[in-house]
Amino acid sequence: MASHKELLEKVSSYYTKKVLQFGTTPAGVDWNSYESQELRFEQLLKIIKKPAEHFTVLDYGCGYGSMYKYFQQRYKDFEYLGFDISEEMIKTASEIHLPNDNVQWKTHILEQDRKDYVVASGILNVKQETPAEIWDGFVIDIFRELNKYSTKGFAVNLASTYADADERKENFYYADPCYLFDFCKRNFSKYVTLLHDYSLGEFTLLVTK
Repeated sequence: MASHKELLEKVSSYYTKKVLQFGTTPAGVDWNSYESQELRFEQLLKIIKKPAEHFTVLDYGCGYGSMYKYFQQRYKDFEYLGFDISEEMIKTASEIHLPNDNVQWKTHILEQDRKDYVVASGILNVKQETPAEIWDGFVIDIFRELNKYSTKGFAVNLASTYADADERKENFYYADPCYLFDFCKRNFSKYVTLLHDYSLGEFTLLVTK
């Protein structure tokens, strides 16, 4: 059985190959288009309840930092930490985004890196050849990480078991939104929102503390 560390290494290798092959495009983080990427960001950032006020955010699995650009376009007073286990992703992010006092890029995070909010886009979709029952446990481990590093709430999206059969990919993990909604309610917060009403075969969970 693959360990948590081994699964992380496989994920890192997969996305490193993507960014080296496709560069700073949606395909470089395994998305289809800029439009679908921004639609995902729109759902995730509903976790930020008072966007006009100062807040801090950890982008968990930030890739080359496309969400940071999205933040820059919409918010004025925020601090952003982009974290990714792929060194190539972080290297690329630090090269394409101008240095700023409100942004950091890291390949490792510590207890002191906790932020108001944690957002995670697409990091749990590609299981590759890992059996779904093993990936189930990996998903729960990552959810606990998102909770650990957030003080006000976290948001995460996953491909859904309700996705149309003809749109499914063999190497993808399809999560049961009802099960994960229940898990979050029972383990993290009474205030959980399930978003499954946008035009992609996935869902977003908002967990507010």
